[in-house]
Amino acid sequence: MIVEHALLQVTPARGEEFLAAFAEAKSIISAMPGFSGLRLSRGIESPDTYLLLVEWATLADHTEGFRGSPEYARWRELLHHFYDPFPEVTHFDPVVAV
Repeated sequence: MIVEHALLQVTPARGEEFLAAFAEAKSIISAMPGFSGLRLSRGIESPDTYLLLVEWATLADHTEGFRGSPEYARWRELLHHFYDPFPEVTHFDPVVAV
């Protein structure tokens, strides 16, 4: 399993609109092969900042499968216009879990 990490800076005052769009977008990503779960958290000190963690079976499930799929175009359409600046996405290999 790998964990995708994205720190999302949402344009100020668009948080509720972003969350509504994300509610639709999560059905897209959750239907992708290799997807095993996600967590979206809102910053307490910075409420326009969201942390997205997505669990994938393999790195390729995210980078090639999801990003290379026709469904990714809809994901982009729903969400990418909320970000300022555009987020850097990184991947992690869990070593300890409790």
